[in-house]
Amino acid sequence: MTTREGLSIYWHTFTHSLHGMLEKPMWMMLLISLCLMSTVYANRTVWDLPVAVIDQDHSSASRLLTRDLDATSKIKTVSYDSIPEARRDLGERKLFAVVIMPIDLEKKILAGEDIVIPVYGDATNRLANGQIQQDVVAAYQSLLSQYNTQLLLASGFSNRQANVLLTPIVGQTLDLFNPGISFAAIAFPGLLVMLLQHSLLIASVRVNITLKSAPDGKPAIPAFLGGLSALIPIWLFLSIVLFVLWPWVLGYRQTASIAEIILLTFPFLLAVLGLGKFVTECLRTVEMIYLTLSFITMPVFYISGTLWPLQAQPGWVRVVSSMLPSTWATKAIAGVNQMGLPFHEVGGDILMLLLLCAFYTLLGIGLGFLRDSGRLRTLLHRKKPLRND
Repeated sequence: MTTREGLSIYWHTFTHSLHGMLEKPMWMMLLISLCLMSTVYANRTVWDLPVAVIDQDHSSASRLLTRDLDATSKIKTVSYDSIPEARRDLGERKLFAVVIMPIDLEKKILAGEDIVIPVYGDATNRLANGQIQQDVVAAYQSLLSQYNTQLLLASGFSNRQANVLLTPIVGQTLDLFNPGISFAAIAFPGLLVMLLQHSLLIASVRVNITLKSAPDGKPAIPAFLGGLSALIPIWLFLSIVLFVLWPWVLGYRQTASIAEIILLTFPFLLAVLGLGKFVTECLRTVEMIYLTLSFITMPVFYISGTLWPLQAQPGWVRVVSSMLPSTWATKAIAGVNQMGLPFHEVGGDILMLLLLCAFYTLLGIGLGFLRDSGRLRTLLHRKKPLRND
C-alpha cells in the first residue's frame, strides 16, 4: 500500500465515521446526563439546614449562642420544648441535628467550669453533619470570646490588650484550590473527567469492534486510525463544554484558557483511545465489554484521588490508580483550571498520559496479534500428555 492510498483510506474512514456520529449524535447523551447529575451542585454549597435547639438554661448566654447558630449560613435553628419530640423529628429526617443548651450554661461559663453542650447529629449525611459541626464549634468559640473579653475589660484591660490575650496569633487563609469548603467544588472536576473517560471508552471500543467485524475482512491500519481519530473532534468539543462552558454557567472558578484546556485534554483522549484498544482485544464481545465497563466505572472514580487522597490509599491501589488516564487528567486539569498552576507544572502528568497511550496501544496490538495468529491459544492451552493404558 502506497502512502497516497493509506491517506485516502484514512480520510475516507475519518469522514465516514465523523459524519455518522454527527448524523446520530448519541454522544449528546453525555451532556444530558451531566446536566442531570451536576445541577444538584448548582448552589455549590448547602445552607439553612434545620437544626433543633432546646434551651434548658433560658439565660442570656444560651440566647446569644442560639442567635449565633442561626446567623450562620449553614444552620436554621428551630425551637423545641422537649428532647423526645426533637429526636423523633431527627429520626424522621425533618432535622439534621439537635442542640441542647444545658442548665446553668451561663453560670458555668462565668465560673470557668467545663461545659458540655450535647449535639445529636444525623451522621448518615456526612456533608451536612460536618458543616453543622463546624458551625456549632464556631458559634461556641464566638460566645466564649465575647464573655472572656467582658471579663478582661472588667479587670482593667484595654480592648487591644484583651484582643492580644485572646487571639495572640491571627491566621489568614488564602484561596488556592477551589475556594470555599464545598463538596461540589471538590468532586466536580473529577466527575467531568470520569464522564469523558467512560463515554470515550465506550465509543472507542464500539468503533474497534465495528471495524473488526467489517464484511470485507480485517481493515488496514489507516482505516483503524481514521475511525478512532474521528472521535477526537467530538470529544474535544465536549471537553470545552464540560471544562469551560458548563463550569462558567454554574459559577465555578476557572483559571485556564480554552487553548490550555484543549492541550490538557488531547493527551488524555489519546490515552483513553489506547486503553479502549487494549480492552477490546481483551474481551472482544460487545456484551462483555459493556458489562465490564458498567461495573468498573464507580471503582475507578473512587481510586482516582478525587474523593480520597492517593497518599492515603494502600500501595497496590495507588499502582492501579496510576494506570488509569483519569487519575493523571484530573490532577492536571484541576491543577491548571482550579489552582491556577502554570502549564509547565503539569508537564509530568501530560507525559504520563502519553506514556499510557503508547503502553496500552502497543499492548493491545500485541495481544490482538497473538489472538489472531492463534499463538495465545497455544500458550494458554498446552497439549496434555498421552496416558498409557
